[in-house]
Amino acid sequence: MPPTAEAFWLVKPGSGEIRPTPVSAPGPGEVLVRTLHSGVSRGTETLVFRGGVPESQHTAMRAPFQDGDFPAPVKYGYLNVGVVEQGPADLLGRTVFCLYPHQTRYVVPVEAVTVVPDTVPPARAVLAGTVETALNALWDAAPLVGDRIAVVGAGMVGAGVAAILSRFPGVRVQVVDANPDRADVARALGVDFALPADATGDRDLVVHASATAAGLTRSLELLADEGTVIELSWYGDQPVSVPLGENFHSRRLTIRSSQVGGIAPARRGRRSYADRLAVALDLLADPVFDTLLTGESTFAELPAVLPRLTSGELPALCHLITYPSGD
Repeated sequence: MPPTAEAFWLVKPGSGEIRPTPVSAPGPGEVLVRTLHSGVSRGTETLVFRGGVPESQHTAMRAPFQDGDFPAPVKYGYLNVGVVEQGPADLLGRTVFCLYPHQTRYVVPVEAVTVVPDTVPPARAVLAGTVETALNALWDAAPLVGDRIAVVGAGMVGAGVAAILSRFPGVRVQVVDANPDRADVARALGVDFALPADATGDRDLVVHASATAAGLTRSLELLADEGTVIELSWYGDQPVSVPLGENFHSRRLTIRSSQVGGIAPARRGRRSYADRLAVALDLLADPVFDTLLTGESTFAELPAVLPRLTSGELPALCHLITYPSGD
């Protein structure tokens, strides 16, 4: 008998449920994975949950194994870690990462999973997609030894960028966030912290990840002349006002977008998506990334947890979802 599965579905904006889902037996070149953990990205996934994906971005925002269409009903998610129950002998029993939604079991092609190194605990491995985004942003940014860098917005992605930058030789990193509680996050990552009004300027590089117009404005203010803002925020259906008058042109400032959907041009042609994800998983051997895991719930609690994450009642960077053990 094929195994049964359950999946989380967004039924309508602001409301989700767990539904039974058929799972077929894996064919040649496929694996059956039993989920151990998945992660909820408080940024993108809560935007999807509230129905904030613009119609013009419905195709671009599709997750690799998404079912349904925006705004709803839709099965959405992309941070999944599980164990291979059926498939090629070299993968049986291995822990793998996959860009799959919140579901107890699933079948995907072999090439859709990446083996998690033994040095990375399964729960921490759900951060692979986030660290991959941060890695791609830093490929775009190309920081230099000794740079003065600000990361504006200490959410899940911003904290991931700061965690990687904290290991760069000679680089001085300051995390800037309007929430004073994020000082604890910065401290755990080993970097400086400042509220927006107190942040230090004359930065060679600013990575912006607050998803607010105020954050982007402050990012420009913190730059040294001819500096660059790497824009990692995705605003969904929210308009953004940016002050491109005053001294934006005379100081020759740059705003450059970065998005994980494409390999950064600096590495395109030399690194594949699989290569980039493998590097992200190797970085996760560092326990400092546990700082990004800020809450945990069971899979059965997910329909009640997502509204609380979306409203901000439940503060989180990455909220970990833990699944029942196998049958």
